[in-house]
Amino acid sequence: MRFLAPIVGLLSLASTLLPTTLADSKLSKFTSLTAGSKLKGIVRLNDALYTELTTAPRNYAAVVLLTALDKRFSCTLCQEFQPEYELLAKSWIAKHKTSDGLFFGQLDFADAKATFQRLQLTTAPILYLFPPTTGDNVDVAHIGTPYQFDFTQHGTPAEAVAHLISQHTTYAPPVSRPFDYVKFGGMAGLLLVAITIVSIAFSIIKPIIYSRNLWAAISLIAVLLFTSGHMFNHIRHVPYVVNDGRGGISYVASGFSNQFGLETQIVAIVYALLAFATISLAMKTPRIENPTRQKAVILIWNAILLVGFSFLMNLFKQKNGSYPFFLPPLF
Repeated sequence: MRFLAPIVGLLSLASTLLPTTLADSKLSKFTSLTAGSKLKGIVRLNDALYTELTTAPRNYAAVVLLTALDKRFSCTLCQEFQPEYELLAKSWIAKHKTSDGLFFGQLDFADAKATFQRLQLTTAPILYLFPPTTGDNVDVAHIGTPYQFDFTQHGTPAEAVAHLISQHTTYAPPVSRPFDYVKFGGMAGLLLVAITIVSIAFSIIKPIIYSRNLWAAISLIAVLLFTSGHMFNHIRHVPYVVNDGRGGISYVASGFSNQFGLETQIVAIVYALLAFATISLAMKTPRIENPTRQKAVILIWNAILLVGFSFLMNLFKQKNGSYPFFLPPLF
């Protein structure tokens, strides 16, 4: 038995060193493949390389895109995501020349049909994240099962994939987008056209912009819309009118916390009439030079104010029978 102890110790040491040695060998190999890749930062994979990259032991993290770029497959999402994936890999390799343990691989269906069949994949693209299986940050639950990026939830931005990587590994890949000169030129051109049009038309639209009557009308319309409950109708989707149960319609909702669409319009019209009467009394009536006509106008507008406010109070009483106030001629 004493002879077995050294053998057991050697076997234990070998079982510890062998995975580490194998992982280091794979790390060195894929670092070289990344450096020599035509796609900057992306390793073109085949069936054998995919198996080697993704199987344990791994002292690195691997992001693998399974795609179908051949036009025969008409994979629109594959074509849309490809430049985003290349951008992410290029951004990482620009600051990490030796990859630093984060590899980006790409497996095309045309180069690896056996892998697609083995994984029983019927759609593309598929993006897997394989976290390390050795070291201090081992994710035991995903040693054999990778994380999968959800294209339906996140779309195709490179930033979403970078977030997935940083969320499940110690790596935080940046996304450095190149400056879009075409977009900048288009925006600058539109801005110049807009400035030119405004400069030419300013002399025409200046009186409109500075019109006190225009802004007063806009302000009054806005005030009437919001004070009459127009926004409440949009939020609550209230009915326009309801059946009163006797073959007719009811346009006044009971309770101060409820209202109907027609009721809102009636209140808005009454408010508009009262506002117009008040403005006329304050601004128009004093300019009437004929005293008799001026008195008649004052009486008419005051009568309109009285009837209008009386109607509003009557309406409030219909909504809530305990409302204590009233104003003649309506009770």
